[in-house]
This record gives sequence, structure tokens and C-alpha cells, in this order.
Amino acid sequence: MFYHLEGIVSEIGPNLVVLDCGGVGFALNATINTISYLKTGEKAKLYIAESIGESNFDLYGFYSKSEKRCYEMLVSVSGIGPKAALSILSYNTPDGLALSILNNDVRALTVAPGIGKKIAQRVILELKDKISKEMDSPVFDLPVVNLPAGGDKQVSDAIAALTVLGYSSAEVAQVLKRLDTSGMSAEEIIKAVLKQMVN
Repeated sequence: MFYHLEGIVSEIGPNLVVLDCGGVGFALNATINTISYLKTGEKAKLYIAESIGESNFDLYGFYSKSEKRCYEMLVSVSGIGPKAALSILSYNTPDGLALSILNNDVRALTVAPGIGKKIAQRVILELKDKISKEMDSPVFDLPVVNLPAGGDKQVSDAIAALTVLGYSSAEVAQVLKRLDTSGMSAEEIIKAVLKQMVN
């Protein structure tokens, strides 16, 4: 089982990246978002998901762990295969996707080619349940942010999305302690936390 591959990007095509790892070229299916970070001839590290069947052994490469996690969640939904999951993630960032699911935003998902209203509703139905289970985590009881009245929902939504993206409650809590989230939307909070995470 592959966890990640690191090598030189030798080719880039529509939804495809060829990563040269020690003379072996791995063809990786990828989202538009992942491809936007890559350049031919430059070194890259991609996190790998596999799809193995009787007649196929396909690899999927993702620029971030968050995108890979979202992909794995999407393909766990009945009726969503690898191609549909890549399509959704090509038109939604991981944090944007998590927010769309939490907010029942069908339109954000149907922007992706091949994703109709019924499929989008199924994604929201099945994944929102998974998110809500993670929201029972103690992280949601942490008194780490002082907000004006009505601001708690934005923080809760942001924490839920970040937890789904794979960040631990301790990591999120430490960053939130350093941020003034007053008047910020959930998406703005997520972006601010992610920015702190990479610094």
C-alpha cells in the first residue's frame, strides 16, 4: 500500500500527473486543485489513494492530506466512484467541501461536471452524519475563543470542518487561542487556521 510518492513531475495532462520516482514513472489521477500546485521538472510529494479491481490498479495523487481524506470520504458514499470524487474535489477545496456539506449547499457540489442534484444530496446526507459524529468530540466544548453573541455557530462549523479534514482537536484549539474570530465567517476562520497551520 502506498502512502505517498515523492519524485520529479515528468508530465502533466488533464486530471493526470506522471511522477518519476527513481526512474519509475507513476501515472497518478489528480484533481485540478492538485495539478495547479505542480510544475513539470520540479520535485513534488503527493499523498496516494488506490483503487484496485479485477481489471484495474489505479493510483490517485493529492497535494495535501486534507484533499486525500476528502476523497476517501467521498468514495465511501454509495454511488460515488473515483471519477466523481475527483470531479467534486476539482471544483471544491477541502475546506469548502466540508462547509458545503455542513450547510446543505447542494449547488456548490453540482458545479462539478457529472454531479447532479440527487448525487449531491446523497453526499450531503451520508457525509454530514459522519461529520456530526465527530462534532461530539470534546473539542467543541473548548472555551478557547471569545465571540460576540451569535458567533458560536461559525466557530463550531469551522472546527467541525477542520476536524473532518484530519486536524486534531489539540491542533485546532492551539491555533484558535491565537486568533480573534470576532465577526469572521466559518470559511474565514477555516482559512485563518489553515494559514497558521502551515506557518
